[in-house]
Amino acid sequence: MKSLALVAYLDIKESLRAKWFYVYALVFGGLMGLFFISGITNAVVMGFTGLSRLLLVFMQVTIIILPIFILITTVKSISADRESNVLEYMLSFPISLKAYYWGKIVGRFMTVFFPVIIALFIGVVWGIIKGGAELPWMMVFLYSGLIFSMSVLFLGIAFFISTFVKSHDIALGISFSVWIFLLAFIDVALIGLMMQNRVPDGIIITIAMLNPLEAFRIGAIALFDPELTVIGPVAYYLLDTLGHNLLIFYAIVYPIVIGIMFAISGYILFSKKDLL
Repeated sequence: MKSLALVAYLDIKESLRAKWFYVYALVFGGLMGLFFISGITNAVVMGFTGLSRLLLVFMQVTIIILPIFILITTVKSISADRESNVLEYMLSFPISLKAYYWGKIVGRFMTVFFPVIIALFIGVVWGIIKGGAELPWMMVFLYSGLIFSMSVLFLGIAFFISTFVKSHDIALGISFSVWIFLLAFIDVALIGLMMQNRVPDGIIITIAMLNPLEAFRIGAIALFDPELTVIGPVAYYLLDTLGHNLLIFYAIVYPIVIGIMFAISGYILFSKKDLL
């Protein structure tokens, strides 16, 4: 446990020295500042106003930026250590493979998760001060859970890729491919193509909800719009099949489970293959 904490600490220090961390923090912090300057909390769009409008826009930005930032900054974590011989140096100390691998995951999780959460809470506090509304504790808690689940998911995928790819250039290419593939699953064209082939609606929606990004999007919308009116007739199927509470539970737990499975698979590959 002490070795794991040490590896996590070293990874956090390495991340704080890297420029990508400050760009990452500036993106989310800057977006919140841009929202405040543009007066988005005073806008009324699709029935959402004030703090709800701010969090809804932040969710839409997060679903695009968070996955790709985690992938491109994390996917080369182990492969870069292997290329620079840092991995060989680290394993020369009395540190187990398990402590090294999971320590890297814990350290990287801290650096990718907390900047987003801090930006979220800054936005909530500002919205309360500006609008005079009460703090929506449950909404903030559930939304933090959604961000947590997305962070776990893409960290697991990134470390899985990093364990079997020796070149971090190839790792970056694969990470972009994963990101684009998941975004394509949300694209209306894919669902439209399936509908042209007369696939039953239930199968289409089920396949769409297997995409963790889609689950995140639907879960986030459900926090602000319990009836899911903004997504049209699909809402009736989802609410009748899962219900509001189970839908949010699925949106949080499902990506976590997938992320942990990828992380464990990555550790199995890491522990069995030639490390250097």
